[in-house]
Amino acid sequence: MGNQTIYFKNQPRIIAVSSIAGTKECKGIIGRYVETALSDDMFGESTFEKAECKMLSHVIDGAITNAGLKRDQIDILVSGDLLNQIISASFAARDFSISFLGVYGACSTMAESLAVAATFIDGGHANYAVAATGSHFASAERQYRYPLELGTTRPPQSQWTVTGAGGALVAKEGDGIRITAATLGKVVDYGVTDVNNMGAAMAPAAADTILAHFRATGEDVADYDLIVTGDLGALGSRILKDLTWEKGLDISANHVDCGEIIYNVIEDEFQGGSGAGCSAVVLNSYIHSKMMTGGLKKVLFVATGALLSTVSSGQGESIPCIAHAVVLER
Repeated sequence: MGNQTIYFKNQPRIIAVSSIAGTKECKGIIGRYVETALSDDMFGESTFEKAECKMLSHVIDGAITNAGLKRDQIDILVSGDLLNQIISASFAARDFSISFLGVYGACSTMAESLAVAATFIDGGHANYAVAATGSHFASAERQYRYPLELGTTRPPQSQWTVTGAGGALVAKEGDGIRITAATLGKVVDYGVTDVNNMGAAMAPAAADTILAHFRATGEDVADYDLIVTGDLGALGSRILKDLTWEKGLDISANHVDCGEIIYNVIEDEFQGGSGAGCSAVVLNSYIHSKMMTGGLKKVLFVATGALLSTVSSGQGESIPCIAHAVVLER
């Protein structure tokens, strides 16, 4: 439909999920839905990066196990993360003898990997695929902003990168959540240069993709029980609702942002959660649970990503962003 939205004729299913989250994340309202709650954010490893890789391996294996399958039955693994050269995903993939596609959409990677996996399944090229991503607060701070050892003061517009990972097993058939459509986003840049203000940078990309989706499908906002964005946080969520409202689309009644709900938002959490693990954890725990128990029947999952690097930011570049949307139905 149009040049951004595709319908999946065979409607691939999410037949199993797995999620893991850190100590801070599990204190929030999402904690009771997470499959594995860490008591130590190092996950028994010597570095933050190794811990992030181990979390990703954990949910990939968990999704396969929860589906009652074995590793050699999986046709393709689609995964990515936030670190340079997506080392968490690549290093996790070496533990599995599975064809691997490494993808990078920053914090939009969960939606991107789901859309890619669903395309392979829908086209008949695979029977089973795993889509997964994750992030770690400390590794992301070290790469994108300042190492924690510096004790740098956090500005009020900042968010916390989620320590966690999520994986979904997408199948040709079976009982589960149907993936019925996807709208692939375009790169949008409103000139934001503040690396701490991810919500303001990503909100225009989320608005662009949501508007494109509803233009292409002809659907109404009321057709969805939930329109969930990836990690705009409290500030970005407000900006998104303003941007869509200005274009004649009022999503305020059924919109929520993963970054808003993953923590108990108080002053210490600033604008809420962020990171590739943010939407991955919420989707593969809370949203999956609500859909499987009938609390939600149709969800528009819109993960958002800031496509910056320390090099581009250091050279004064603005922050280009993207958002991908996936339609989930039960």
